[in-house]
Amino acid sequence: QVQLVESGGGFVQAGGSTRLRCTASRDSATMNSMAWFRQAPGKEREFVASVIWTSAGTRVYYGDSVKGRFTISRDTAGNTRNTVNLQMNSLNPGDSAIYYCAADTIWLTPAQYMDASKYDYWGQGTQVTVSS
Repeated sequence: QVQLVESGGGFVQAGGSTRLRCTASRDSATMNSMAWFRQAPGKEREFVASVIWTSAGTRVYYGDSVKGRFTISRDTAGNTRNTVNLQMNSLNPGDSAIYYCAADTIWLTPAQYMDASKYDYWGQGTQVTVSS
């Protein structure tokens, strides 16, 4: 059973930064697609960013609301290859949400990476609250 464990987040002032980290359980297969989604109270789950690790290289994608402010990356070392990071800068209250890490062993296509239903594994979520 693959487990995703998120860390980071918490309370941040508007304009500030924070970093989230997500690691898959040690013995899991390589997660070729890893992503972050978020969900605010009363809203649908929203795609934030994804990193897809293919034989042709690494591809990253961002939701429109976070482009230019958030950066997704993944560790490449053998024993931490299933770790994804989300650097969040220039935060505003609209970024307040529970942030979920998602992963899958397959390479999700450009038509799939924004679709939460395509990811088989999910973390418990970590709260990010941005105060004005």
